[in-house]
Amino acid sequence: MAKQVVTVCPYCGAGCLMTLTVEAGKIKKVSPFGKGDRFLCAKGKKIMDFVYSPLRLDAPLVRQGDTFKRVSWGEALDIVASRLSEIKDKYGPDSIGFMGSGCFTNEELYIYQKFVRAVMGTNNIDSCARICHIPSLKALMKSIGSATMSNTMDEISNTEVIFIAGYNPEVCHPRLYHRQIKAAKKKGSKIIVMDPRITSVAEMADVFLQLKPGTEVPILNSMANIIIQEDLVDELFIQRRTEGYDELKRQVEKYSPEYAAKISDVPAMSIIAGARLYAASRNSVILWGMGMTQHICGVDNVSALINLALLTGNIGRPNTGLSPVRGQNNVQGASFIGALPDVFPGYKQVTDPAAQEWFKSLWGVASLPEEPGRTSTVFLPGVLEGKTKALYISGENPAVSQANLNLIRKALAEVEFLVVQEVFMTETAQFADVILPACTFAEKGGTYIRLDRAVQLLNPAVSPAGESLPDWKIIQMLASKMGYGNLFPYHSEFDIHEELRKAVPDLAGITYERLQDGNAIHMPCPDPSHPGVLVRYTDVFPRPGGRALFVPVDFTPPAESPDEEYPFTLTTGRDARHFNTSTIACPRERAGRAYLEIHPQDAEALGLSDGDAIEAVSRRGKVVLEAKITERVRPGVTFAPLRRCCESSINLLTGNALDPVAKTPEYKVSAIKLNQVKQKPPCPSEGAPRAWAPGQPYRARRHFRMQIARGTRISGSAKFRFSE
Repeated sequence: MAKQVVTVCPYCGAGCLMTLTVEAGKIKKVSPFGKGDRFLCAKGKKIMDFVYSPLRLDAPLVRQGDTFKRVSWGEALDIVASRLSEIKDKYGPDSIGFMGSGCFTNEELYIYQKFVRAVMGTNNIDSCARICHIPSLKALMKSIGSATMSNTMDEISNTEVIFIAGYNPEVCHPRLYHRQIKAAKKKGSKIIVMDPRITSVAEMADVFLQLKPGTEVPILNSMANIIIQEDLVDELFIQRRTEGYDELKRQVEKYSPEYAAKISDVPAMSIIAGARLYAASRNSVILWGMGMTQHICGVDNVSALINLALLTGNIGRPNTGLSPVRGQNNVQGASFIGALPDVFPGYKQVTDPAAQEWFKSLWGVASLPEEPGRTSTVFLPGVLEGKTKALYISGENPAVSQANLNLIRKALAEVEFLVVQEVFMTETAQFADVILPACTFAEKGGTYIRLDRAVQLLNPAVSPAGESLPDWKIIQMLASKMGYGNLFPYHSEFDIHEELRKAVPDLAGITYERLQDGNAIHMPCPDPSHPGVLVRYTDVFPRPGGRALFVPVDFTPPAESPDEEYPFTLTTGRDARHFNTSTIACPRERAGRAYLEIHPQDAEALGLSDGDAIEAVSRRGKVVLEAKITERVRPGVTFAPLRRCCESSINLLTGNALDPVAKTPEYKVSAIKLNQVKQKPPCPSEGAPRAWAPGQPYRARRHFRMQIARGTRISGSAKFRFSE
């Protein structure tokens, strides 16, 4: 007899609910849940391709030369426990770096960071949040005192003005685009878009600011200046609920529309129109994505957006607010639950003595590391500096997702010991010494935090494939092997969640029972009788004194600009057919070739036709792509998706210059040159994917070690220095 299991889609942060129909222990059908707003995008509808992929890892593996040997869980964990202990004792706990995942449940994130801190004795833990919205976290914490979305996703359809900055909702969050943004437009809402590309949402915009990549601050500061000069500010809100206004006013004074236009190439009248439209409404919301954060000035970009909301009082009321739109299903959880080097769960600082005492008491340990750890963008290349001796990477694929991949892959090849905990044999797993097979979302329980703070329940539908296990169970078993089993006395995800409710007051009222049948509760929710908070900051901001802070910022040019040798700018973003590095997305036979968007004017100058093979070269590497000639990009600007496509990973080109506060790389601006070539870019569709079998050789680690042994220069590896 078939059973119906309600659960949450594991892709983007929109938290779409789905019903899995299970017969004879196997998923037979996927459908949207509910009688009302039923929605699943193309990726969600194809979820069985992910769960039942022939590329799944189904047993622990240990490297033997250039092949992997299938071993028992006991043998694999013995090796991991022994080697981690040896390296910790020899080099110290801070010689090891841990990467958690934005695809983990909250329960798995909690147990993972607890293991890193309480067992390994380091704060060197990070997640994919580092390379997406940590700049948002840093800016929001400074200005507002909290780093979550201020309002709910459903309110967007009722706003009067939507300002979308560096964000392509149709591709990143299809539900939000179709159900909220398009619905708002149909009701008469006005839309402002700031983006270097003409996206679908830009085509429906009332004001489109097609800027030169990396020039966000001049435009936003100019908008602030216009709002002040034309007396469009909310004086009462500023007086009662903010501080630092005079400093902001002085800072933006020089940013006239003409001055900003000269830097950004956006017409002055368009900047004026955007400022007036946003400020004239009492119900304006700002949505932003990685187009704002993945810069060396990502924190400044977000601060400049926050300033606009504070100037106009568009926060603390329904249908307004600040909305950092997180990409992955639980990247909000990854940061909030503490998979970061500087915070405990609940965004409590690791340097805070009170937080230290609270978690020592809760966990029953005598000490915890007191200094912030290193970020992944520091401890990964730290291998090449001799500072990082071991890596434990869970549910992340830095061999594709990190910037300057030649440098990162060299580090993965040289690290003394590498553990990868994964669902698939990813590019990163190919470098591993030990691979631990994890199960998928459909094979475990737990909770996710949606992009708008709503907590949702994940329900297991089928048994784990092969010998794969939930991520929390793997960590629990490893802790036991290392002699710390008493710290992890959990029998299920429920037990972990109950401890998490004690650890984080904002989750105290959210129980599994309340989340049944597809229910969602917005945190903060302090007790089981509380309905959850829909609109935050209605009376005070969670900062000292209860006031929000204006943070004046100045323009910082990108780390690289086009020049005679590298005359084009490369910017990157998501692709509708892929999800991040595609480790949990569409089958590779439907992936298509990697492509580069180029303006017709530039294509004509290079003698290119649509579909031609083109070699893109930066100071760090080169890739072959398929030319896609389009007017969606400006002359001089090119675009390529952040996606997994064999040797055509675009992050071979991107730079590792970091935001000084967030340590996030500048993915969105790289200088490149283009050469026409005869070689076609690799295409996953040419040959169906094959299941991997133990004993099959993998060339990744051998390939990079051979390069190192020959003294091959990794292009650009000394271009940028990594600071602690």
